[in-house]
Amino acid sequence: MSSLYLDQSYLFTPGPTPIPNVVNAAMARPMIGHRSPDFSVLIEDVATRLQPVFGTKHPVMILTSSGTSALEAAVVNTVHEGDHAIVIVAGSFGDRLASIAKNYGATVHRLSIEWGKSCSTEQLEAFIDSLSGTPIKAVFGTFNETSTGVLNPIHALGTVVKQKTDALFIVDGVSCIGAVPVDMEQDNIDLLVTSSQKALMLPPGLAFVAVSDRGLQAIRECPERRFYLDLKRYVDTYEKQKSTPFTPAVSLIQGAQAVCDMIEEEGWDNVIKRHLLLRDMMRAGIRELGLPLLTSDADASPTVTAVKPEGLSAPDIQKALKKDFSITIAGGQKDLKGKIFRIGHMGYCTPFDVLKVLSALEMTLAKFGQAPRFGSAVKKAEEVYVQHV
Repeated sequence: MSSLYLDQSYLFTPGPTPIPNVVNAAMARPMIGHRSPDFSVLIEDVATRLQPVFGTKHPVMILTSSGTSALEAAVVNTVHEGDHAIVIVAGSFGDRLASIAKNYGATVHRLSIEWGKSCSTEQLEAFIDSLSGTPIKAVFGTFNETSTGVLNPIHALGTVVKQKTDALFIVDGVSCIGAVPVDMEQDNIDLLVTSSQKALMLPPGLAFVAVSDRGLQAIRECPERRFYLDLKRYVDTYEKQKSTPFTPAVSLIQGAQAVCDMIEEEGWDNVIKRHLLLRDMMRAGIRELGLPLLTSDADASPTVTAVKPEGLSAPDIQKALKKDFSITIAGGQKDLKGKIFRIGHMGYCTPFDVLKVLSALEMTLAKFGQAPRFGSAVKKAEEVYVQHV
C-alpha cells in the first residue's frame, strides 16, 4: 500500500459502517451519570425519536449489547421451551435465528430458502399449511439477509402470518433498519430488532428492540427465565424511571441522539430514497463490469450488494481493494465463503462513495487480466444518479 493511503481508509462492509463526524463529536461529549436526570432526558429523547424509523408507537428499547443479543432477547422473551416456531432461513443470519431458538428449547421448523433468493408468500403459505394442526407460537424472519444481499418482502410475509396463524411475527432488521420503510402495525410485526453499527451509523455496542401491543403482552406473559435480556425489565424501568435496568453505554446513546438529528435533517423519506439510489447505482456499475450479481433486482437489498464473480477469486478481489486502495469490503459467509464479495452501502454513505468503489473495481479487474473498462462502471452509475435526482 502506498504511504499516501496510510491515513485514509474506506469502509464498505455491511457492518460496521462509517461514523459521521458529528456522531463522533457527540460521543466525545463529557460523561453524564447514567442514573441522573440528564440521562433520563437523553434516553427518552432517543427512544421516542427512533419510533418513526422502526414504525412503532412505543418507545424503542435500548440495550447495551450486540445485535445477536437482541435476537436472543426476542427469542427468550416470547418463546417457552417446547413451543413450536417457524424460522425462515434464507442465509447465514436466518440460520443464526434458528440456532438461537433451538438453543432455548423451541421446536424449530426451518423454512429453507435458496441462498440469494427471497422468501415468497407462496413458500410461507405452503410451509404453514404443511404444519396444519401444529400450534405455532412464533414465526421468525430476516428483513434483510446480510449474508446474501436479499431484502425479504416483510409486509407480505407478515400478512401471511396474520391470516394463517395466531403466531407472533418476530423480525431481524439488523442490516436494514434506518434505511428502509417499516410500519410494525401494517406489516404485522410484533418484535423488530436491530443493532447500532449498520444503517444507524454508530459503533458496535447498542441493540434496539421495538414492539407492538401484542409483542409487549407476550413479553409480559412469557414464563421463560431470563435476567440481563429480560425485556420486561427494560420496559418497566423506562416507564417508571426513564432509564435502563443495567448500566448503559452513555456515550453511544449520545451518539444515537446525533444520528436522530441527522435523520431528521435529511428527512426520513429522503433517507429511504438515498439507499435505493445507492443500490441502483452500485448494481448498474457492477453489471457494466460484467460481474454477476447474486440476487435479482426484485430481491436486491438497498444496504448491501453481493457479487459472485466468474473466473476470478472473490477473496483476491477483496484483498486487492484493501492493499491497493485501502477499501475494505466483506467476503462470503458459510455456504458462500470464498464465492462472493459483499459491498455495504448503508448509513453514512453517499452516491460519490459508490463511485469510489466502482472506480477501484475497474482498476482491480484490469490488474487481474480483464479487458480494461476504465470509467465504464462509473459512467453507468452516474447515469443512474442523474435519472434519480
